[in-house]
Amino acid sequence: MKTVTSGSSTDFQNQEELKKHVFKTLDFYYPACIDHEKGGYINGFLDDGTITDTTTTKHLVATSRYIYNFSIGAILGGGDEYLEAARHGIRFLNEHHRDHQHNGYFFEMNGTEVENPAKMAYGHAFVLLASSIAYKAGLKEAKDVMENVFDLLETHFWDEEHGLYQDEWNADWTRLSPYRGQNPNMHLCEAMLSSYEATGNEVYLRRAYNLAKKVTIDLSDRSGGLVWENYTPKWEPDYEFNKGDTKDEFRPYGFIPGHQFEWAKLLMWLDRHRSEPWMLEKAEDIYERAWRLAWDEDYGGLFFAVSPELDVIDRDKNYWVMSEAIAASALLAAKTENQAYWEKYQLLFSYSADNLMDHEHGGWYKLLDRENEKYSQEKSSPPKTDYHPVAACYQAIIALDDPS
Repeated sequence: MKTVTSGSSTDFQNQEELKKHVFKTLDFYYPACIDHEKGGYINGFLDDGTITDTTTTKHLVATSRYIYNFSIGAILGGGDEYLEAARHGIRFLNEHHRDHQHNGYFFEMNGTEVENPAKMAYGHAFVLLASSIAYKAGLKEAKDVMENVFDLLETHFWDEEHGLYQDEWNADWTRLSPYRGQNPNMHLCEAMLSSYEATGNEVYLRRAYNLAKKVTIDLSDRSGGLVWENYTPKWEPDYEFNKGDTKDEFRPYGFIPGHQFEWAKLLMWLDRHRSEPWMLEKAEDIYERAWRLAWDEDYGGLFFAVSPELDVIDRDKNYWVMSEAIAASALLAAKTENQAYWEKYQLLFSYSADNLMDHEHGGWYKLLDRENEKYSQEKSSPPKTDYHPVAACYQAIIALDDPS
């Protein structure tokens, strides 16, 4: 009978423990995820590391997230093997995801063949995030990717009238979807902050600032102070789009508490570089509202979605929601020196260690029911890659490094 040590007693305010957790997570995927035949990365894994993806799915978001993860591994001292693993992904981005006829990046590939040719702001956000952190980690060739994708975003996705990014084009940039979403804008804010830290170019910081203010102040005012997910072409909340479908990977229905925490994190990240009083005020407000709505007093963890009327409509516990709440707690604790945020940070990490982390094989389980039982043995499918826990640990390491 095997015994698996719980991590709930781990001191997650110790930077070395966080680094160990990052490498244990990366080592679940690496080197098995390197696709030597088709290029890029393999996406599908069961809990024990068995590969399930026989269709060789190459998702733009997953490719980018792997690049991000391995770049963080290199930044945290993991060595050249992680840098080479990131370079492997940059090569696949340039050779296969990139549309060499019309420019832009295809959303999904089957091997090296285009499966979904859509040009998605969400996907381009992750290309910018991945290339910026790869450049910071030491991959000089990632700079060209950064500059290309930023130009694409400004040329095709930026909506000057509303000060936000539009969502989806067809392959040759002739047809724009009427859908608008906060999710790509949130990840573009993240990507801009990462790009600023990698280059020092103020253009990225200004864009991150404008996105943060537009979404967390202007848009949230239209939906009662929390950030709604889906919008009309004029950026009014669309309470009918995907109604009831909280499981859509990129456009879920509802107020998503995890995204409120994610915005709190981004506001405190922005505050490190350009501090204004509204940032902390808004970050604390949406953090506390999300906590009150989503924390499960009976079983622990955070519920996934609430309705426009603020009733819980999805009680599942998703790995990325916990990760974003952990990161937000760390950054708020560092900014405010309020011990209550560190207590929530430890509570969230302990819950995750007891229920979501696989202490035997590494990695995080994807989805639990309300009572913290897994739905399946599938640990990772496109575009998971455990980017969220890796990013949360990285942000916590930074917060612990500079607790002011």
